[in-house]
Amino acid sequence: MGQSAYTIAQIAGVEVPKSTKILIGEVESVDPSEEMAHEKLSPVLGMYKAVDFDDAIAKAERLVADGGYGHTSSLYIDTRETEKMAKHAEAMKTCRILVNTPSSQGGIGDLYNFKLAPSLTLGCGSWGGNSVSGNVGPMHLLNIKTVAERRENMLWFRTPEKVYFKKGCMPVALDELGTVMGKKRAFIVTDSFLYKSGFTKQIEAKLDEMGIAHACFYDVAPDPTLQCAQEGVKQLSSFEPDTIIAVGGGSAMDAAKIMWLMYEHPEAKFEDMAMDFMDIRKRVYTYPTMGEKCYFVAIPTSSGTGSEVTPFAIITDAESGIKWPLADYQLLPNMAIVDTDNMMSQPKGLTSASGVDVLTHALEAYVSIMASDYTDGIALRAGELVFKYLARAYDNPDDVEARDHMANASCLAGMAFANAFLGVNHSMAHKLGAFHHIPHGWANAVILTRVMRYNAAERPTKMGSFSQYQYPHAKARYAEFGRACGFTGANDDEVFENFIAGIEELKAHVGVKPTIKDFGVDEQYFLDTLDEMSEQAFNDQCTGANPRYPLVSEIRELYLDAYYDREPSSYED
Repeated sequence: MGQSAYTIAQIAGVEVPKSTKILIGEVESVDPSEEMAHEKLSPVLGMYKAVDFDDAIAKAERLVADGGYGHTSSLYIDTRETEKMAKHAEAMKTCRILVNTPSSQGGIGDLYNFKLAPSLTLGCGSWGGNSVSGNVGPMHLLNIKTVAERRENMLWFRTPEKVYFKKGCMPVALDELGTVMGKKRAFIVTDSFLYKSGFTKQIEAKLDEMGIAHACFYDVAPDPTLQCAQEGVKQLSSFEPDTIIAVGGGSAMDAAKIMWLMYEHPEAKFEDMAMDFMDIRKRVYTYPTMGEKCYFVAIPTSSGTGSEVTPFAIITDAESGIKWPLADYQLLPNMAIVDTDNMMSQPKGLTSASGVDVLTHALEAYVSIMASDYTDGIALRAGELVFKYLARAYDNPDDVEARDHMANASCLAGMAFANAFLGVNHSMAHKLGAFHHIPHGWANAVILTRVMRYNAAERPTKMGSFSQYQYPHAKARYAEFGRACGFTGANDDEVFENFIAGIEELKAHVGVKPTIKDFGVDEQYFLDTLDEMSEQAFNDQCTGANPRYPLVSEIRELYLDAYYDREPSSYED
C-alpha cells in the first residue's frame, strides 16, 4: 500500500526506471483466471487490444461483470461519434459513465465536470447490491424514526355531470344537445335487437327535429368484443361525431365506452389501462382525458347494470380470449337519461336477472371497505326500492310505478358502487358467467346469501386492505340494510337471519334457481373448471373492496356449497 511503481515492479522481479508512474501489462484473456483482469487499487493496469469497437465493448462488459457491477466506467473517444458513445452507455452496467475522463478521480465527481455531483461514497445501485445509485449522504446513513398515526384515506363521490330521470324524459333531455350545447353530429351505439325493435327511432326523430345529423352502429353482441368495437370505431372515425349516444344494457354501454376511448385516443394501450390496482386513487397508469372530441350520453333500457353512471367497461379480445376490465372515471358518461318508457318492454327473465343484480350492487356497496356516508344513503334506498317494487315489476310488466322505481333503484345502486365498489360476490359471478354462461344477475343471485354469511363472520381470516373501520362489522351493516328494507328482529343476528330469508323468498318469487347446478351446469365440467374459477375470482378487480379478504380455498368452498346446496358450515373463521 502506498508503494511506488518502481518498488512494485521490483517485488514482481521486473526492472523499470525509478521515475516510472504506471505499470501496464498487456494480456488477451478477460477470464477471471487472468490476474490482470481484476480491479487493482494500484498503479498497475491491464491492457487489451480489441479487433474493433464491438470487440472492445464485449471485453469491457465482461470485465465489469467479473470485477463488480455498478460504480464507474470510462470511454475515450471522439465525442462526435455519438452512436458509439450511446452504444457504450447502453452496454455498461455502471451508474457513472465518464467520457475522456480519468475514472479513478472522475468518478468522485465535480473534478472534471461540475454537473456530476461530488461524493466519495457513491452508491452503485442494484447492479452492485446497493440501495442507491447516487451519492450516499447523511440521510442514507442515519436511522430516522417516523411515527405515523393512522388516518383515513381520501374518498370521493363522482357521478355524471347530468342525470335525467322520470318516465318520458328522454326527448326532453336530448333537446339539450341541440338547444344548449349546439351539437351537430350524433353517433348511436346499440345492439341489433333494440335497433330492429325500433328503440332508436324516437332518438333519431328527436335528432332530426334539432337538425343533428346521425348514424347508428347496431352490431354490439351480448359479450362485446374488441373486434366489434374496432369496427364501430371505423364508422365513428368516418362519421366524425361530436356526440355518442349509447342505448341498451351493460353490453351496449361497455362497447360504446370502449369505442369512445379508441376514437378519442387511438394510441391508448389496453394492457396499460387494464392494470390491476389496490387503490384506484394510486394508479400506475393515468388515463387520457376524455370528452375532447365527443360528449357521451348513456340511455339504459333495462333496470340492472347501472352502467349509465359508472366508470367501468369490459371488453373481450375474441382472438386472444383476453377480457380487458377497464376502470377509470374518465370513462364516466357525461349525461345519463333514465327514462322508464325504455324499460316497459323488459321480458320477465331480464326483469328478474337485472333486478337481483341491483340488489347485489346495493348490498356490496354498503358493506364495501370503501363505503361512505355519501354512498350509504343511496345504497339503502336502492335496496328498499328493490324489495318494494321488483316483485311487482316481475308480476305485472305494465306497472309503470314499479318500473319507474326499479329504474331509479338501478341508477342509485350504480352510483353507490361506482364510488364504493363491489366485492367477492361479483368476482365469483363474473366467472360463473364466463365459464358457465349463467346470466350475470342470476349468477350474482345464486351465491348472494352464501357470500353474505361468509362476509358476516365476526372473526374472518383476513380483513380488507383499506377498511374505514377498526374491526369487522359486516353483519351489523347487513342488519342495517335489512332494517331499511323492512325486516325486524330482537338483535342484529335475528334481523340478519330474517333478511336472508327475505332475500331467498324474493329470489324464488322472480324465478332465480336455488343452486348453480339448477342452471344446467354440468357437474364434471364445473369440477374441471372449479380451481381456475376460484383463482380468477380471487384475482378479480372487485375482490379488493370486499369486507372479508378471501383465500382461494374459501372461494372454492363457496362455489361448491352453491353448487351442491351444502350447509354453509365453513364460513365462520
